[in-house]
Amino acid sequence: MNIFILRHGIALEREEWKRRDDSLRPLTREGEKQLQRISRALKKMELEFDLILSSPYERAKKTAEIVADKLNLKERLKLSETLIAEGNPEQAIEKIAALKPPPENLLLVGHEPYLSQLISQLISGDAGTKIDFKKAALCKLKAGQLHFGRCAKFCWLLTPKQMELMA
Repeated sequence: MNIFILRHGIALEREEWKRRDDSLRPLTREGEKQLQRISRALKKMELEFDLILSSPYERAKKTAEIVADKLNLKERLKLSETLIAEGNPEQAIEKIAALKPPPENLLLVGHEPYLSQLISQLISGDAGTKIDFKKAALCKLKAGQLHFGRCAKFCWLLTPKQMELMA
């Protein structure tokens, strides 16, 4: 299984967000434009996803919607509470491992530091690996038998600037 992990795009800063509910904090206009460019790069890379799982938080959901729309994969987008900022990576992996049939190419969209901890757990068996995972960055892992622990190989991590150069 190829697991692609995308951090949500540029969102309003917490200090700018007047509402108390962080789950409703949106992408900025620049964040949406950046994701349009990144989506063009994903298309040029000929990436296709069998399933797109996203945090239901507004900024991640909108990120996933932009990508799904640009790649004509809207029907493959599903929201998952296991990917929220305070989510449990072990539960996320259990749910993904239980998918029948298992997706060959899976895109996860979420938040930091959750995503770095998830990547670290899958490649090393420990959540402590430090990863500089910028907003709108994309990581690729390759996993055989998916389980919570060391089961995946780190393939690459593209920064938003690198992807924008491809667009």
